[in-house]
Amino acid sequence: MDTTPPDTTRPRLHVSGRDEDSPPALAQAVSTGSLPNTERVAGLMQDALDRYRTLDDGAVADYIPSLGTADPALFGLAIVAVTGDAHAVGDSDHLFSIQSISKAFVFALVCEALGHDSVWRTIGVNNTGLPFNSVIAVELNGGRPMNPMVNAGALATTALVPGDSPSTRWAFVRDGLSAFAGRTLEMDPEVYASESAANQRNQAIARLLQSYGHLTGDPLEVTDVYTMQCSLLVSADDLAVMAATLANGGVNPVTGRRVVSEEVCADTLAVMATTGLYEMSGEWLFEVGMPGKSGVSGGIITIAPGKGGLATFSPRLDGAGNSVRGQSATRFLSKALGLNLFASRPVA
Repeated sequence: MDTTPPDTTRPRLHVSGRDEDSPPALAQAVSTGSLPNTERVAGLMQDALDRYRTLDDGAVADYIPSLGTADPALFGLAIVAVTGDAHAVGDSDHLFSIQSISKAFVFALVCEALGHDSVWRTIGVNNTGLPFNSVIAVELNGGRPMNPMVNAGALATTALVPGDSPSTRWAFVRDGLSAFAGRTLEMDPEVYASESAANQRNQAIARLLQSYGHLTGDPLEVTDVYTMQCSLLVSADDLAVMAATLANGGVNPVTGRRVVSEEVCADTLAVMATTGLYEMSGEWLFEVGMPGKSGVSGGIITIAPGKGGLATFSPRLDGAGNSVRGQSATRFLSKALGLNLFASRPVA
């Protein structure tokens, strides 16, 4: 009797390597226009804040004790253009832990270090259709993590971070995210301690990936570095700069420093578009029309390539772990500011 286990790996899109298929550099150039004038941007952001500041649906995350103490009334918006122009309203300077939003930027850093094909084939880019911390998604995919925006994929991505020790890998992550933000980011020790005490599920996912041969390194060390990256403190102002760096082809528009390549930005935004808001990513793309990434502390980033980055912060979450006010404000601003990637007008 054949005892070979069935191949449960989902089929992958068959494409040859990027290098030989890439068009000349000039053929890849794109232009997506620009944001409206300063006065209109500022006015619409204030309008969004006023429209949704009393929206009280959802609840603050409490499965991580330190997050459960967040003030549900907090609400801030920030936008940074690729020119470096910035606008902010509300509690945009309030610091909170970056949580899952870090996944997008660590993925970008690892892609920069290891290359497109290596990361794609190791991590995957397809949506699971299941919650962000699903174990079933790993089992259904033959032990593979599926995509870097869910916990399994994020752990596998963090395991690929260059370095010969946990401390050097942590330094790589911290320095890289700081470069995206344009300032040195610090870890919140209270959040780190709180998450570490409730980390059993992530540790189990890391061990499961290791059992299938899809996680390099020690599972507990990988989970610890991942927990530290999620505990970095940011504000909506910081996140808007980080998002704008992805919108600006990898160059931080405030510092002028190149953080990752244009190709890595394209890879990162593609994954964010299809998986950035977990099982709600399809509805997000349908309603908002931009790549985005959320975190359970209440942050959401959204990127309009070639235009800028938008960040929102409000701790009340829906059942999928996405900020309720943040989604509403982003949907409003996407339409009002002309950010939807799929919107077009007939040629005159």
